Amino acid sequence: MVRCMYFSSSGKVFEMQKSLDVKLARILADSSCRDFILADAKDADMAYGLAAPGRSPEYHAGEARFRTLEEYRQQMREIVLQGLVDIMLMSASTNEILTIRERLFDNSPVTPAVRANDTTDIWLAGGTGRYPSQPSLPFRTATIDHIMCGHLDCKPEERSLGADLGLYSITFNNDAQLDRQSLEAYKEFRLEAERKGFRHFLEVFDPNAPAEKPADIGRFIADHIVRALAGVTSRGRPLFLKIPYHGPAAMEALARYDPSLVVGILGGAAGTTMDAFYMLWEAKKYGARVALYGRKINNAEHQLTFVKYLRAVADDQILPAEAVRAYHNDLAKLGIRPHRSLEEDLQRTQTATAYGATVPMSPSRAAPAASAPGRRSAHSTLTTKPPSPLGAESGKPTGQRPTEEEPDFRSMSPAEKARWNLERWKRILG
Repeated sequence: MVRCMYFSSSGKVFEMQKSLDVKLARILADSSCRDFILADAKDADMAYGLAAPGRSPEYHAGEARFRTLEEYRQQMREIVLQGLVDIMLMSASTNEILTIRERLFDNSPVTPAVRANDTTDIWLAGGTGRYPSQPSLPFRTATIDHIMCGHLDCKPEERSLGADLGLYSITFNNDAQLDRQSLEAYKEFRLEAERKGFRHFLEVFDPNAPAEKPADIGRFIADHIVRALAGVTSRGRPLFLKIPYHGPAAMEALARYDPSLVVGILGGAAGTTMDAFYMLWEAKKYGARVALYGRKINNAEHQLTFVKYLRAVADDQILPAEAVRAYHNDLAKLGIRPHRSLEEDLQRTQTATAYGATVPMSPSRAAPAASAPGRRSAHSTLTTKPPSPLGAESGKPTGQRPTEEEPDFRSMSPAEKARWNLERWKRILG
């Protein structure tokens, strides 16, 4: 059994078992291991601003009302106490509150992690912000020291106060100058992290504004990852990857290339409950061993129940369609009205994988018959039905520009501008 060893200021050793470390060790020791790492990505305040916590339960049609930051953090506390995710990803400011001050993770199997950089393509200010449509530029608000101890220049004994794991993000845009700039920034981060004993995982988004769109995005991303890491030795390598899911072939090719490179998927837009469960199930089937879901969890009707079934799917205990039905059954017991009917929620829809992109809804795709080890679903065939317009969501780098036409704001009255922006946020947040 793997345990993390920590040293107190007196030099005394104490142990704290984290499910992330145990699972990573087993996965790296045996590539056929079925362990799966699940993360709740609640770092959206680094991207969305006021809309980051998600829609308030008190939301009414025609209102742009969101949860408060404290309500957002309370959801994090509850999910950490539930203990079913392996990682809680936060902003540095939330990490200071929950990890350093409240000591939320001290007696928990959950590992705290922090978004270590915020590239310009996730700067999603409301209104007419255009950053996501401009090529990504590297930038870091948080510093490693502030993540680890809450202030600049940590003393050695203070580095265990906060998180020792961070997410570093890169967006390649098929532009040599821009991509070199991004890799230089990543190199600087890696070297500092190694010196300070700070671990990281690497997020690689699809091009958000490519000089020329690659013909095969999945291959483009995979080739950039393995090329960029070929010159990095084990001490500086990421623990695992977080990438958009581009289907079975792309996932299988990357996962089998190097067993020491643990591949994970990002959730992207919320979509239906089937979208969330099925993508995890299929990605795992073809080699993924990590899923980091943000909006898919945060937009759920009841986050704790949603995570319960996400965990069950990840651990091969239930198939996606069965999990959707069980989730709806639990919502009924809790007296919570679902966002969609069961029939609609069993559909798979086209959802964006980029923070700043908008995708048109495609006809639903029925989930094909699925099989898990030792199990067979009684619900192998699903009917299709055009999805609800509420399924249209936004995500992070897809290489697609927004499909909606922006009006001429110069000719609009203040009331018209406000109405247009409100409708835009409804489409983005669901």
